[in-house]
Formats: sequence, C-alpha cells, structure tokens
Amino acid sequence: MSTGPTFAPPTVSTTLTRTLLDAAVAASRSHGQARTIAVVDNAGVLKGFVRMDGAALLTVQIAQDKASTAASFGMASHQRHDVIKDDAPLADGIVHTARLVVFGGCYPITVDGAVVGGLGVSGGHYSDDMTIATAALTEAGYPA
Repeated sequence: MSTGPTFAPPTVSTTLTRTLLDAAVAASRSHGQARTIAVVDNAGVLKGFVRMDGAALLTVQIAQDKASTAASFGMASHQRHDVIKDDAPLADGIVHTARLVVFGGCYPITVDGAVVGGLGVSGGHYSDDMTIATAALTEAGYPA
C-alpha cells in the first residue's frame, strides 16, 4: 500500500527476461517444435520476445497475449478458464476481451511474492506450451 503520491512496483529485469527466453528456446528445441516466447513487464508491456525459426506467424500475437494475461491477473492462463467455465455470462462475454487468453501456455513471473511480469509460450498444443513455460521458469529459478 502506498503512503505517498507514487509507488514503485517491482518489474522483471532485462537479465531475467533474457534468461527466460533462452530457457524457453532450449526447452522448445528439446521438444522438437518451434515456439514463440514473450516476456512482459508487470504492466503487460513487451519486455522480450523470440519467434523461433519455423514458428507459425499467428503465434506472435498469441504469445504476447498469453504473457499479458498472466501479468494482468497474476495467475496462469489455464487458471482463468477454471474461474469462468461454470459462469455462462462471464464465459460468453469475457472471452471477447482483447488480449485475454483462457487456455494454457503462460504464467506470471513472481519474485519475492510480487508479480513482476508474465511469460507466454505459443506454438504447440497448450499443454505443451505449459510444459515449455514451466521448464523455463524452473530453469531461471522462479518455478510456476
């Protein structure tokens, strides 16, 4: 809670961003499929990005949207689906929100209990994207 007119929330560093991108690329290669990986800061603004050779063009926006979803809600995208799936008005309406993704493949980046950004992976089945994202976070020392 702020006691003054401003506050300084922590955000993902360039060093951590590069570590996550490198780890996700390595995990993608070990799974034999090209992915697109996006890291956003705590405000959902793109901090780092890799589109591996051969990754589908559509994955560019999906990876960024996944990362933004995780940073915005402070939870993995597949958890958002669990929140809305049994609420018909919410499920029918919120999925039309720009940049919102409710299937797996992204996680918030949390350091010392604070959400500092989001990691989004796109290019395979969402369950495989989840595997890549969690491997990258674990490799970087910030497991999902």
